[in-house]
Amino acid sequence: MEPQNASRSFRLAFYCSGHGYGHATRVSALARHLLGLDSNPEVYLVSTAPEHVFADSISRGAQYRHAYVDPVIVQPVAYHVDRQKSIEVLRSFLDQKDEFLEREVAWLKSTDVDCVLSDSAFLGCLAANAAMVPCILVTNFTFDSVYSYLSTSYVDRTLPIDSVTWESSGEDSNITADVPIPYDDIKALVDELHAGYRCADLLVLLPGAIPIPSFSRYPPLPAHRWTDESDNSLLHTAVVHLDKGPEYGGLLPAVPFPSPPGAQKSIEKPLPRFVIQAPLLVRTPTNVASGESVYTPAGRSAFLASLGVPEHLHDPSTTHILVVSFGGQRIRRPNSGATTPVRGLRATSSNTLSNGRSGSTLLSPGALLPHTSDSRLATTSQLLMPGAPPAFKPECSPLLSSGSFPDRLSTVDEIVTEDLPRLLPDESWIAIVCGVSKEQWAEGEDELPEGFYVAPKYVYMPDLTAVADVILGKLGYGTVSECVDSQTPFVYVSRPLFVEEHGLRRLLEQSGVGHELSRTAFECGDWAHAVERAWKRGKLAKDTIRAKGGNRGRDEECRQLAVKLVDWITAWKEAVRYQ
Repeated sequence: MEPQNASRSFRLAFYCSGHGYGHATRVSALARHLLGLDSNPEVYLVSTAPEHVFADSISRGAQYRHAYVDPVIVQPVAYHVDRQKSIEVLRSFLDQKDEFLEREVAWLKSTDVDCVLSDSAFLGCLAANAAMVPCILVTNFTFDSVYSYLSTSYVDRTLPIDSVTWESSGEDSNITADVPIPYDDIKALVDELHAGYRCADLLVLLPGAIPIPSFSRYPPLPAHRWTDESDNSLLHTAVVHLDKGPEYGGLLPAVPFPSPPGAQKSIEKPLPRFVIQAPLLVRTPTNVASGESVYTPAGRSAFLASLGVPEHLHDPSTTHILVVSFGGQRIRRPNSGATTPVRGLRATSSNTLSNGRSGSTLLSPGALLPHTSDSRLATTSQLLMPGAPPAFKPECSPLLSSGSFPDRLSTVDEIVTEDLPRLLPDESWIAIVCGVSKEQWAEGEDELPEGFYVAPKYVYMPDLTAVADVILGKLGYGTVSECVDSQTPFVYVSRPLFVEEHGLRRLLEQSGVGHELSRTAFECGDWAHAVERAWKRGKLAKDTIRAKGGNRGRDEECRQLAVKLVDWITAWKEAVRYQ
């Protein structure tokens, strides 16, 4: 067998979905470990996500290429899915698919790529097959499942409380009543996505997974058949499949490479399809300017000081920290010259996207954005959280002013009449709000509640998650993985129409860090009960991970995964030689 290093290193193209920062953070984490191997592979990152999101791996030598590689689900706010607009975006992308595919195949061939990796971008898998190179699918879900789930008969009846206020003020909130889409109307579109994923040869299945129908024979699409549509819960048969793994019931066969010009038959692939169960792919906390880890007293203090938190609030034995994050923040490591934040700043919210990020590169053409003329972080009655609907300050909550409760209270962490709503459990708590843009660093009204601070737009979230006692946010892979890694209790608001949620809920249950908060409780400012309950349940585990200085085995787990992937590519190359 010829040694791998007898010629140039492997050249890898890693396609990354632009839908949400969780994809980008885990792609960058894996790319960083690939680049650290002795075999020294070259890595190209291909995505609509902005370049700075991949700073970890680019600093190690990864090369970035901006390309439109997938559509997105349209979310006017962090936890509401617009079914109709999402399908419009998908249809628009597929109308141009052949053009996009031709572009990617030409680039793969001209770059002489040895293997394609794809985090949920079906176009990367399709292009790899057309270019006749192997493809590794790295994910916990695929978008054929996501789009097919938009046909579920389960109706998301809970609209943000403040949507009435938006409508009465003449503003277009872009939040419409939820109406199911008949599966027959979208099946052809879903089938195109599914056909792309079928071209992948190796599945690297991440924790928090749902069924991957392009690899597993069972359960098939549409994804809403995996659930009890009366309450949006996974059926027992789907749970059994997830417990036993994607090989349960058999894997679908490999899709052959296309026939060369003039040939009669397609080319069979040299290896059968295979599944690797992956460890948690996650960015880990880093050292700050002082050279100390944020898990040390000096490192924690230096990091909090960089966020503008006064020194007397740095001691974790006397001050507890709630981080509020709905995916609005950009992703970049903080530096020693970070601007000191202030409270109560004015902002421009017109660039806050439906997926909770800022910057138009994460949206597909045709995706519509929420619009509001109020540019502040807070008003006298509301908190304007980036990426989320307005949350009422407790003293201005409709629950108190109306003297009655909305009909749509959920069964999780309900607001009760004997306890008035509170944002924070007591005076020992402070809150740090994420997702603030540059435009918000300007003088404005000091209307944020006492004890609330603003993190810079580019705060490095693993460090902030490590110092936090509780995180409050939407249910997404990036936040879930970083909370699991740091054992930070996570109070989350559900996204019932995003099917990935079923896998993430299972991961949170298995790790013991997840606690659900109803939308009504969030929007009415009744956070304190859930925050305090989550903190008490998770305090021992959080204290333990802090004492250990973080999860020190995580990097080695991810490095071993990178080794397995290079070994698989090597085996593929050898099998081709003997075909």
